[in-house]
Amino acid sequence: MPVIGVIGGGQLARMMIPAAVALGIEIRVLAEASDSSARLAATAVGDYRDARTVLDFANGCDAITFDHEHVPQEVLRALVAAGAAVRPGPDALLYAQDKLLMRERLGALGVPMPDWARVESRGDLAAFLADHGGRAVVKTPRGGYDGKGVRVVGAADGADDWLADGPVLVEELVSFRRELAQLAARRPSGEVRLWPLVETVQRGGVCAEVIAPAPHAGDAAERAAAEIATTVANGLGVTGVLAVELFHASDGRVLVNELAMRPHNSGHFSIDGSITSQFEQHLRAVLDWPLGDTSPLADWSVMINVFGALPSERIASALGHQPSAKVHAYGKGPRAGRKAGHVTAIGDDLDDVAYRARAAAAHFDV
Repeated sequence: MPVIGVIGGGQLARMMIPAAVALGIEIRVLAEASDSSARLAATAVGDYRDARTVLDFANGCDAITFDHEHVPQEVLRALVAAGAAVRPGPDALLYAQDKLLMRERLGALGVPMPDWARVESRGDLAAFLADHGGRAVVKTPRGGYDGKGVRVVGAADGADDWLADGPVLVEELVSFRRELAQLAARRPSGEVRLWPLVETVQRGGVCAEVIAPAPHAGDAAERAAAEIATTVANGLGVTGVLAVELFHASDGRVLVNELAMRPHNSGHFSIDGSITSQFEQHLRAVLDWPLGDTSPLADWSVMINVFGALPSERIASALGHQPSAKVHAYGKGPRAGRKAGHVTAIGDDLDDVAYRARAAAAHFDV
């Protein structure tokens, strides 16, 4: 039985467990706390930033993968030096950890993205604003997610607090029709598989809804997204699932916004809506097994994120009113604004599918 070690005990590690069981894979999790979302498979609790803790955890694992991208480079490289199969490896994860390095590398690969610059001073930001209509998006290079570490600025002093800690990334404020995401999976031998391009709906900087496939995307956008994801996966040597978050710009361009080298919120629909889910595919890729068919099981899938809590009585109510919907709870304690689970519906009529998914998710509104 192959053994995969997952660093991080969040919901992504949790959702790898059923896929691992089905494939006959032993999954072990290094969790941050004993009450983590993935506690069902948590064989160790410890600090992923401590090399000794991570090395001890990796002992006996055939491959190491991740629930998040935050493991320090020195820890990742210590794993590689010890002979661990780290997938994705540090040379790939580097570009998911640092947005400035990501922009530089994507530029070298010729991947389309917003105009951007490295900003080290108020003067740098003033110059960029002057060249881009007086408004821009500023991002911290590391640590931002779900709208954190991102702000729109219209003045040269708009990033002074972040600049005190070092350089920041500034990007043009893209006028876009909508946001898209292209998921791909790549295994070390080079095989790449893609899921259909999806539309992501953001509220408050956080993904609230995913529609698969993206309605009325058009052949040009679908080809562009597929080419971008394949170029990035191969160019960075990614192993496992890669999520490329995209802007579908008002002028028709498809531009890279962010990268994630792990299963991703935009791919949760695949658990119920695809022949091979992103979680099964990730495990296959990590072991360099043949990748699975990513074809949809129905014409449409709609996934709705649920925030705060999923009390069992509300799960029962949602299932009673929408028996064709699927509810996925993450086993987390209640907290306002926290992703606590998601609901998915699939079918052949988008309006009906969206209605059923939203109606089920509405049972968790407070």
